[in-house]
Amino acid sequence: MGKRPRLRPERLAEKLRTIRIALGLSQTQVVRSLDVEGMIVASQISEFESGKYAPSLIVLLQYARLAGVHVEDLIDDEEDLPDKLPGKVKHKRFKPALAFRSKRT
Repeated sequence: MGKRPRLRPERLAEKLRTIRIALGLSQTQVVRSLDVEGMIVASQISEFESGKYAPSLIVLLQYARLAGVHVEDLIDDEEDLPDKLPGKVKHKRFKPALAFRSKRT
């Protein structure tokens, strides 16, 4: 049985690039601002923005938080980003590497 490709929103890459440019960040600065160092590297930002690859759910959540938008705004092709970024949605920040660790020791 073959692996099916994961469907991804058609406008996701465009929206991720829009966020970076609107916030005036380099690809390296995006990684730092997303607080996902160790999970992704700057060259992957280019791959996300070109549509070659889609970011993980954790990285996508961090993009939404950075941009002040809901994740739905990123993944729903029928939704547009606000004209001014960051938007008005307030999020709690978290450290992704710690947020999803098992509580087992």
